[in-house]
Amino acid sequence: MKTKLINCFLLLIIGANLYAQKIIIIETTKTIIEEENNKTQIVSPSENANNFQYKLEASETNCQKTDAPDWSKNATIYEVNPRQYTSEGTFEAFSEHLPRLKKMGVDILWFMPIHPIGEKNRKGSLGSYYSVTDYKAVNPEFGDNEDFRKMVNAIHDLDMKIILDWVPNHTAWDHHWVKEGKMEYYTLDSIGGLQPPLGTDWWDVTDLNYDNQEMRQRMIGDMEYWIKEFDIDGYRCDVATWVPDDFWVEANTALKKLKDVFMLAEAEVPSHHDSGFHMSYAWDLHHRMNEVAKGKKDVLHIRDYFDNHAKEFNSYDYRMNFTSNHDENSWNGTVKERMGDAIKTFAVFASTVDGMPLIYSGQEAGLDKRLRFFEKDTIDFSKLPLEDFYTKLMHLNKDNQALWNGEFGGDLQFITSITDTNCLAYFREKNGNKVLVMLNLSDKKQEIELQGNSFLGTYTDLFTGKKVSIEKDYKEKLKPWAYRVLSVE
Repeated sequence: MKTKLINCFLLLIIGANLYAQKIIIIETTKTIIEEENNKTQIVSPSENANNFQYKLEASETNCQKTDAPDWSKNATIYEVNPRQYTSEGTFEAFSEHLPRLKKMGVDILWFMPIHPIGEKNRKGSLGSYYSVTDYKAVNPEFGDNEDFRKMVNAIHDLDMKIILDWVPNHTAWDHHWVKEGKMEYYTLDSIGGLQPPLGTDWWDVTDLNYDNQEMRQRMIGDMEYWIKEFDIDGYRCDVATWVPDDFWVEANTALKKLKDVFMLAEAEVPSHHDSGFHMSYAWDLHHRMNEVAKGKKDVLHIRDYFDNHAKEFNSYDYRMNFTSNHDENSWNGTVKERMGDAIKTFAVFASTVDGMPLIYSGQEAGLDKRLRFFEKDTIDFSKLPLEDFYTKLMHLNKDNQALWNGEFGGDLQFITSITDTNCLAYFREKNGNKVLVMLNLSDKKQEIELQGNSFLGTYTDLFTGKKVSIEKDYKEKLKPWAYRVLSVE
């Protein structure tokens, strides 16, 4: 039986004693939506994230440090949905946005899968990006190899990086491996047939068998291809938890012989950082943000994440903070649906606590619709009401060392009372660079009071440019969901 299937059953038995796995059948926070074809779809298989912690010194674990590329220490990341980004939906059309994104402060462009999409058991008319027929080919809807190469070169010319979304857990039913008769590459059912990943309704894909060493080597070879042929800068690896850790060790070792790549795991599992990944999702924190924004929880729920979930990850592990991404937007709701009037408040929060901030396609344009996942649904970039807002946050994150990623940034210090259930303030400092953030995480006016002395001094307000003097026992009245970001560089 495959390793990942064994892990599924272990989780059912001992649950919270193991790291949370992305297993839909044991999740407690599934989102169920009704598709246009009247078929119910269970989505967001990674909603339940237990026992994940914020920060720990390396000396307190037996983990080995995975050095991230030097350029990533103050990088920001932006997710590109190529199908929906322009009316043309091509690499060439997207490339026109590169100067704007560079100006906004974006460093890493994470592209959703760019490969041809399966036709057998396809969902919708265009299908899912994550149903791949050939790992070494480009989806003709986006362009051809030369179009992709031209775009990669344009990205590099702007001193930006590109990472590709890689789908290692499953392929389309009409992937060329199936056509080659390589059935041993797949997890077969009791009668020897292909099947979707266990416990899902992902009927457009079929599960891969990582007990097969030949398949593993071909998978690694396909990942090497894009680095050798197109000089890409790394990967975001889909459902990374469903692929054995020893594969990731082998794959990441091979890739880094070619280039100092950057690796993002779509998971929240500390062991991935020992398997060659540099960054993982901060899902738990994201869900807590949603709960506070909806009034279901208060500030103490946020503080609990840092106070009691800070011992699984190391200080050098990058965590990705976000208010939206392709899964959250399409399946769980727009930022407006989930966060209401707290959209900008939590964008500030996600950009100033420990971790790398993510912006999803269209957030700077105030995207307020759930993008259809299997159909064309173009984002409207004719107006960019939040571009200046995100630009200020991204540049602060890049320029102020206090906000740099992992161990390169400053430690997080809370400077409001533990009994304050409405307001949150924190301070970070690194090499003389300082950032002080004050947030009203409620829908009512509040007075915030700062405690301590380490942060006293004169700052510049990020959004007004005015000087602000922070003195002992500083107090300020804040409007509902108000935010202030003060800095010294």
